[in-house]
Amino acid sequence: MARKRQKIKRSLTEYTTKELSSISRPASTIEEKEIILIYCEGKNTEPSYFLQFELVTAEIKSLGEGKNTKTLVQKAITLSKKRDYDQVWCVFDMDEHGMQNFNDAVRIAEQNNIGVAYSNQAFEYWLILHFEDHQGGKMNRKIYNKKINKYINPLKASYNGSKTKIIDDNFFDLLRGTDERTQESREELAIKRAKKIYSRYNHLSPGKEESSTTVFRLVEEIKKYL
Repeated sequence: MARKRQKIKRSLTEYTTKELSSISRPASTIEEKEIILIYCEGKNTEPSYFLQFELVTAEIKSLGEGKNTKTLVQKAITLSKKRDYDQVWCVFDMDEHGMQNFNDAVRIAEQNNIGVAYSNQAFEYWLILHFEDHQGGKMNRKIYNKKINKYINPLKASYNGSKTKIIDDNFFDLLRGTDERTQESREELAIKRAKKIYSRYNHLSPGKEESSTTVFRLVEEIKKYL
């Protein structure tokens, strides 16, 4: 592999909330990097995915807290006020905490200038869109892992979504690789598919918009710094 991607440092909860609160911007320099805080509901999958990106002009601070959606957003708002992050994003799913909690989390984040990368039902739906031109109808999260492995196992990769939920180097390389049929970037295909699905809804109640994801927004932002 030509590029040597940084290993997921220390653990997937590399930065504790205490450490994030204490991070201060270094003294100004010509090559000062922007700091992007990505605050994730999931402890493993999402942080392991975002920490794989190697940015040139920005640095990602990614933390998986395992908090429910509204609590996650409220904590992100607190962190954003304590330190001068250039961007703060929350990554969360539509889950057992209920539709109202999910909708409130989206609304509160947007009102406080916090980016939202949500998935309905779960983050793995974003991964599936790299391989499948799904049209946005209901797809229960119970079949996500099986679908993912159907596509990546023949390509010598695997995803253990029931246990470790880690996106390793092999899986990440496939996500950013070239689709054999279209000769397009799988990542770009996922972005186009997610945008198309998202455009079909009115967003008055994101909790009802299954299946959909706005992770494409965060990925497009990250790609500006590659």
